[in-house]
Amino acid sequence: MKKLLLTAICGCITSIAISQATNTGTLKGLVTDSATQKPLSYITLSLKDSLQQTVKSGLTKTDGSFGLSQLPLKSYRLLFIAIGYQTKTIIVPAFNHKVIDLGNIKLTAALSELKAVSVTASRPLVKQEIDRLSYDVQADPDSKALTVMDMIRRVPLLTVDGDDNIQLQGSGSYRIFINGKPSALLASSPKDVLRTMPASTIQKIEVITTPPSKYDSEGLAGIINIITFKTTSNGYNGSLTTRYSYPYGPSLSGTGTVKSNKFGASVFFGAGRQTTTRVTAENFRQTYNPVQPGTVTSLFKQQVGLTSGGNYGYGGSEMSYEIDSLNLLTANINYSRGKFKQEYTRNTQFNSTAINQAYLLLSNGGNNWEGIDAGVNYQLGFKRKKQQLLTLSYRYSYYLNGQHSNISAINRVNYSNPDYDQQNDAGSREHTFQLDYVHPFKQLTVEGGTKAILRSNFSEASGRQLLAQGYNDDPTRRNDFDYNQDVYSAYNSYQLKTTQWTFKAGVRLEHTRINANFITNNTPLVMNYINAVPSISAMRTLPNNQSLTFGYTTRLERPYIQQLNPFIDRTNVQYISTGNPNLRPVTSQLIELTHTKTGKGTLSNKLSYMYTGNSIVPVLSVVNDTSRNTYANAGNVKILRWNVSGNYPITNKLNLNFNSGLFYVWVNGPYNNRFYSNQGVRTNTFANVAFKPSNTWTVGATGGYNRRYILLQGSSNDYVYSSLSMSKTFLNKKATITAVVNNPYQKNFAFISYSNTPDFYQSNTSNQIYRTFNISFSYKFGRLSSDIKKNQRNINNDDKSAG
Repeated sequence: MKKLLLTAICGCITSIAISQATNTGTLKGLVTDSATQKPLSYITLSLKDSLQQTVKSGLTKTDGSFGLSQLPLKSYRLLFIAIGYQTKTIIVPAFNHKVIDLGNIKLTAALSELKAVSVTASRPLVKQEIDRLSYDVQADPDSKALTVMDMIRRVPLLTVDGDDNIQLQGSGSYRIFINGKPSALLASSPKDVLRTMPASTIQKIEVITTPPSKYDSEGLAGIINIITFKTTSNGYNGSLTTRYSYPYGPSLSGTGTVKSNKFGASVFFGAGRQTTTRVTAENFRQTYNPVQPGTVTSLFKQQVGLTSGGNYGYGGSEMSYEIDSLNLLTANINYSRGKFKQEYTRNTQFNSTAINQAYLLLSNGGNNWEGIDAGVNYQLGFKRKKQQLLTLSYRYSYYLNGQHSNISAINRVNYSNPDYDQQNDAGSREHTFQLDYVHPFKQLTVEGGTKAILRSNFSEASGRQLLAQGYNDDPTRRNDFDYNQDVYSAYNSYQLKTTQWTFKAGVRLEHTRINANFITNNTPLVMNYINAVPSISAMRTLPNNQSLTFGYTTRLERPYIQQLNPFIDRTNVQYISTGNPNLRPVTSQLIELTHTKTGKGTLSNKLSYMYTGNSIVPVLSVVNDTSRNTYANAGNVKILRWNVSGNYPITNKLNLNFNSGLFYVWVNGPYNNRFYSNQGVRTNTFANVAFKPSNTWTVGATGGYNRRYILLQGSSNDYVYSSLSMSKTFLNKKATITAVVNNPYQKNFAFISYSNTPDFYQSNTSNQIYRTFNISFSYKFGRLSSDIKKNQRNINNDDKSAG
C-alpha cells in the first residue's frame, strides 16, 4: 500500500512539473567584474514584470553563473544588485525559446556609495564597515509597531537592561546622535525619549566603535547614530504612522520630504500621550556592625507605588539650498517638549537599636523637559575635484529638565520630620563654531579642521518646609550652580584606499577650560587640561567576500550636568541622590578586531578590549541611616568582549538574524576609604526569525537573554525578553498594518539591582509592566526623482557622554 501511494504521489509531482515546464522558460547567464573579468559570486538578482512587481529573486553561484527557471513566457526587467557595484538592469524580451542565455553580464564598480535599492528578497539587517556597524531598521518587519528602544535591544554591541539603561560594548559612556548630529531631543533623558519614538521613522542605527578624528573625543565606548529619514528628490513624499500601545497609549508620527529645483526640505515629527499607569517597587537595606561583621544594626523596608502619565512631542527639519554647483547652504532645527505627572506612595518601616519607625510618604509632582537645537552650514566646492570641500558651521543648543515634588507623611510612628517641597531646573546652553576642509588626492584623502564649543551648564534648586505658620523657604536646600565648559580643538586625519586595503588614521588635540561656581556659597572651581586623541582603523578585503577590520582609539569622558548637579533629591527622605561637581574627565583605550564574511548569509566576529582608568561610576554610601547615591572617579574598568552576529536566509521566505556578545568585566577602585573589587561574565543574546508566506504578509518571532551588570559595589539580575509579530501590506504596498505582542508569556518583570559591602546590603526592585500590545497603521505617499543635496560635513558635538 505504501509503495502504491508513493508511486501515485511521484506521478502527480511529475505531471505537474511537466505541465509547468511546457508553459515556462529559463533565464541564465554569467556575471563578471568589468575591470578584472573575474566572476562575481552571490550577486543579488531581482526579476520584475511590466508592473514593476518582483517575480523572483536569487543569487549568482560561486562561479558567477545564474539561472532563474519556471518563468511565465513574457517580458521582464532583470536587476543585478551588489554592494560596491553600480546596479545594472537588463531588458528581457518575451520568450521565443524555452531558454534565454543573457551571456556575460559585466558589472562596473561604483564610484560612490550606492543608494538604497528595494528588493523583495530579505536583505541583511547588519552591515560592517571600517569603523562602524549599522542595523537596518527598515529591514526589520517589526519596526512599524515598535519603539526605537525596542530596536536598540536588537542591535549588536548594544545592551539594554530591564530598566531601559543602554550600554555600548559593556560601557555606559557613549554619545547618541540624531542624523549624525547631537540633538536636544536626547539631551536630558535619552531613554525616556527613545521609549516614545516610533521605530517607523528610523532608517538605521549606526554603532561607531572607533570614531575618526573628525569626531570629538567624548564617549568612552563610541557613538550611537540614529538615522531618522532618507534624503529626498524632486517632488514630494512622506509617511504617516498612528500607533496604539497597551497599556501606554496612542501616538502619531510622520516623515515628509519635498524638493523643487535647488531647494529641498525634510521633516520628521512625533507626538503622543502616555496614559496613566501604575507600577510598584521595593527598597530594602540592612546595615552591619563594623566591630562584629555580619551583625545587623538596622533594617529598612519600603513598598513603593508609582502612578505616572503625560504628554510629549518632538520634531525636526533639514533644509537645503543649492546656490550653484559649488556653493551649498543647509540648515536644521530640532525641538522636543514633554510633561509628565508622577505620584508616589512609599510605605516605610525602619528598625534599629535606637528607634522603631514607620510612616507613609506621599509625593505629588512630576517632571518636564524642553530642548531645541538649530544650525546652519555653508559648503564651498572646487571645480577641479568634487570631493574637495570647505565647510563653515554654527550650532546653537539649549535644553531644560525640570523636577518638582510636594512631599508629606501620614500614619507616623516615631517620625517627626516636617512636610516639604522641592524644585530643581537644570540644563545647558551651548554655541559651537566649526571649520572643516577635505582635500582628495588619487588614493589619499586628507581632512583637517578646528572647532570651539562654548557650553554653560546650570542648576537652580530650592525647597520649603511646612511649619506651624505655613510653608517657609529652607535656605539649606537652596543651591544655584553654574558650570562653564569651553572646548577648543583641532584635528588632522588621513584615509588611504587601495585595491584590497582601506586605512584611516588621525589625531585630535583638545583643550578644555572649566570655570564653575556654587553661587549659593560662592565657591569657585577652575580647571584646565589638554588631551591628544589618536584614532587608527584598517580594513583588508579578503577572497570569497571576506574582510578583516582593525581599530584602535583613545576616548574621553567629560562629566555632564546630570552627574555634576549638586542638587540633593530628597523625594525619598532615607534614600537621597545627588551629583558631584568635583568629577574629573576620564580617558579610555579601545582596541578591536573584526572578521566579516558575506554571501548567501552574513557572519561577523568582533573581538575587543577596553580599559578605562579612574572611571566615573555610581556609588552608594549609608550615613546616619540614609542611603546616599552619587558619582565618583572611583572605578578602573576592563572589558574583554567577543561578539558574533549575522543573518542567514534559510529559504526564500524564512530568514534568521542573530547576535550574541560574551564579555568578561573587571571593576575595582577606592571609594569612601574602602577598596572595592568586582568581576564576572556578562552576556547579551538576541535572535529573530521572519517568515514571509507572501509578498504582503510577514510574521516574526524574537527572543533575547541578557546576563547581569557588573558594578563597583554590586550587580543586577538576568532577564529574558521575547515578542511575536505580524504585518500586512496593501494598497500597492503603500499601507502597512502591524501588530506586536512583547513578552506574551510574562505579565510583569522584577528588575533588581543591589549593592553589597561590608557595611551594608541594599537592593532596589522595580516591577515593570512587561507584557505589552502594539498595533500600528502606516501609509506612504508621494513621488520623487532626485536626491536633496546635503552638506558632507557638519557639527557633531560628541564631546560629552550620554550614558
